[in-house]
Amino acid sequence: MSDRTENRNGDGLLARLVGLSLAIVLTLGGVVMGLVQGTPVQQIILYAIATLALSAWAWRFYLTQFPASTGGRGDGPGELRLAWIRYRNGILGFAALLLGFAILSLTVDGFFNVFTVISGLILLAIIILTLSVGRFMAENRSAFIGLMVLAGLFSIGSMTIEGFASATNIKSMLLFASFLGIACIGQTLVALLGGLDLSIPFIIGAANVGLLYLISLGVPGWLATIIVLAVGALFGVINGFLSLRLQGQALIVTLGTGFAISGGIQIVTSIGTAYSGNVFGSVPNWLSNLSSMAGSTFGLPFPPVIAIWGLVAIVLVVGMRNTVYGRYFYALGVNRTSANRIAISERAYWVGAYAASGFFAAMTGALLLGWSGGGFIGVGNSYLFMTLAAVVVGGTSLLGGVGGYGFTVIGVLVLQVLTSFLVGIGLDFEWQQFIFGLLILPMVALYGRSPHIRTQI
Repeated sequence: MSDRTENRNGDGLLARLVGLSLAIVLTLGGVVMGLVQGTPVQQIILYAIATLALSAWAWRFYLTQFPASTGGRGDGPGELRLAWIRYRNGILGFAALLLGFAILSLTVDGFFNVFTVISGLILLAIIILTLSVGRFMAENRSAFIGLMVLAGLFSIGSMTIEGFASATNIKSMLLFASFLGIACIGQTLVALLGGLDLSIPFIIGAANVGLLYLISLGVPGWLATIIVLAVGALFGVINGFLSLRLQGQALIVTLGTGFAISGGIQIVTSIGTAYSGNVFGSVPNWLSNLSSMAGSTFGLPFPPVIAIWGLVAIVLVVGMRNTVYGRYFYALGVNRTSANRIAISERAYWVGAYAASGFFAAMTGALLLGWSGGGFIGVGNSYLFMTLAAVVVGGTSLLGGVGGYGFTVIGVLVLQVLTSFLVGIGLDFEWQQFIFGLLILPMVALYGRSPHIRTQI
């Protein structure tokens, strides 16, 4: 018993020493950044004291939430190696925070100031609060972390970027979030079944160009829109049948059909013209009102696409959780064999999910036409990454059966607020992609480390 007590006391002392060392390193890093940026000495001292105290406190809570494996407890490892084995998760986490802060401070003029330091501490406190949730929140940890990150990013942006919390910027963020959110509907449904749809950006671009092409030929705008949506759903049906037929090849199948769709629409629209597939024409006023910043909804000063997205989101969330069709959907995602044995049609749901994906991708392309006023085949390129990122950040498992569109809404909002924040501090597009990648990796790890639901049945 005495040996165990002695070991525990030794472990506690070692943990405190490691935490204190990391806090000192973090503090020294802040001092160096302050000196490089020419910050007044009084502020540097204040930052150093606050950073040292809060870092040590954060380390204590970090260890309680993520206990590391102790590894082998023989005579082999020395003290330093033993400390690394036990506390490497915490060490790497703090190192990543310090490195990210240092890179931003050195590459972005004026980044290191009182507001960013306070904002960083707020974000650190939110992360600690998030990691300290109880059992109920732990079951939906990815969604809860998404909400906390969303609140933290918005708070930090409001303090550091002028006009970030203004009504105009919030309306702008919601507008672009609506485009992404509508495009993510199909990706979420497909992911819940364990599939992927990489044709979404190509259908968006084809719908964007195809709709304006039909309008330029004299087809009424409302009829042209219906045709484009129907064709988008048809391409989704084709994706569904092909990917179901070639089980496990959904990624390659949808990517191939996407390229075919994009190339086909450019061939059609370039026949008899000298514009290489670019289409010129005027967009109907009702379509512009739907998705432009100047649009209004029943006299209210926000574009109708925001209300459309909100309504669709409510219907999907409620329907997937409270209807027999929604429960069947999750059942297929959890275990196809079991679902088939109780007469749930895998073909109907699988093809239906891909048809919905094609439909909403075409809708996104049409709405983007109303926003931009011109057709461009590459308008959907960014949605290849962003739809997958929103689904993953929200916490919907790509293995199927876990998550839902409510989680994707959280992911969409996180990505949009993060994008606005990064643009506001002056980061280039390449840096934005880098930070998006750093955000996705831990989110994937959150549900990737948990056993899939089908392994628990």
